[in-house]
Amino acid sequence: MANVSLHFDLAQFAGHASAMRKRTVIVHDKMQQGYRYTLTAGVGRGFDPAFKPQLTPAQMLKLGVFAGKYMTDCRKEFPKSWFANAKLAPKKRAPSLNFFGVDASQPLSVWRAKGWLHADDPRGWFQWYCRYYRGRRMPDEDRRQIGRWKAIRRHVRQIQMNCEPGDVFCRPRQRQALLHWAYDSRKI
Repeated sequence: MANVSLHFDLAQFAGHASAMRKRTVIVHDKMQQGYRYTLTAGVGRGFDPAFKPQLTPAQMLKLGVFAGKYMTDCRKEFPKSWFANAKLAPKKRAPSLNFFGVDASQPLSVWRAKGWLHADDPRGWFQWYCRYYRGRRMPDEDRRQIGRWKAIRRHVRQIQMNCEPGDVFCRPRQRQALLHWAYDSRKI
């Protein structure tokens, strides 16, 4: 189980009745030991105007994403409420836990080989999104990941062109992949 430490510093803002809290998160899990980041934006707030995910990390975990294995060793880093109804696999990947019941993931080795990973987020896009959602901001990496998120939208158009509206059984792998990127493909 991962260990995470939080450190609180009150930011001083002249003329403001309430001070913004900045929190430093220290991560200790299977993939990161002693990694630190600071939460500078409010939870679920202060997003880049071009980034409009349709699902929160908690909603994604509840629906069933990444064959239930993505977040099993780093749960202490994120709010307990995200995991209250999460579909997580106790041992190995279980694609049946995915909302559409299919495997729509590529191995982490593929992500590494294609250069899609950033050293601060060795698990990939969803880890970046979870940390961004919580309030971490890294301008260059945020732009890169938001650009990748926007590029996935092409799959929405493919579903729209090839499926009857509301037919959630049409193109289940593509729909599952969209869920992995915070697009609510159940509504296409």
